[in-house]
Amino acid sequence: MQNPLVYLNGEFTPLSEARIPVLDRGFIFGDGIYDVIPMYARKLFRAKQHIARLFRSMKAIGIQNPHSEQEWMELIGKVSAAHPADDQLIYVQVTRGVAKRGHAFPKDITPTVFIMTNPITLPSTEALENGVACVSMEDSRWLRCEIKSISLLGNVLAAQHAAENNVAEAIQFRDGFLTEGSASNVWIVKDGKLLAPPKDNLILEGIRYGLLEELCTERGIPFEARRIPREEVFAADEVILSSASKEVLPVTSIDGKTIGNGKPGTVHRKLYAAYQEAKKA
Repeated sequence: MQNPLVYLNGEFTPLSEARIPVLDRGFIFGDGIYDVIPMYARKLFRAKQHIARLFRSMKAIGIQNPHSEQEWMELIGKVSAAHPADDQLIYVQVTRGVAKRGHAFPKDITPTVFIMTNPITLPSTEALENGVACVSMEDSRWLRCEIKSISLLGNVLAAQHAAENNVAEAIQFRDGFLTEGSASNVWIVKDGKLLAPPKDNLILEGIRYGLLEELCTERGIPFEARRIPREEVFAADEVILSSASKEVLPVTSIDGKTIGNGKPGTVHRKLYAAYQEAKKA
């Protein structure tokens, strides 16, 4: 679909015709938040959790929420219904709005709301069967990573580092401890236990974070959230990435070093199968 319908500030319009003023604070300052909601077979997946995170992000940076949960769902539904793909990624963005340039929050400003959607591209069969390569790097982003901010320069630079190394993702470490990828949460497996960094300000709590915790309980997989040293990542039996587009993706090498036996592991296979079942529920 070359020119899909989008929503912008009360109007549904073709993407090519959507415009914002140059003084929108999202454009000038990156002053805004966003979320991305997957849809499978025309059914939104964990939409309530995504909307709740959208609300948390707006509250965290002081943007007045312009819609109720029901209104958000109706707008998302109209945009997704206009797209022919059954499986989509719906992108929702809210900026503080348009005002004279100045760093402090302006008064009496109306938020800019934008919603668009695209077909979802999931990992290939080859990636799932053989795993993907990653590269490590120091996490130099700001210290409020729990906010899903549109100020993504740090993530962009991390993703570019991965691209320049011809790998799937950049796995980041802060002061020697695992944080996350450029656009994914990172998990390790040791002796059958799934481990993840704690849910704090150093990572974005991906919606799949809570889902994988639930799936571990359902499938009898031990789980622990704690700080994970760099050396523990490289000594892991398995490393796994999760995100809306990656779903549950195995990592078989980092910095050219083999993880585990160099093949996707048992815990990944269990979680991937459980994830596919959850999508159909």
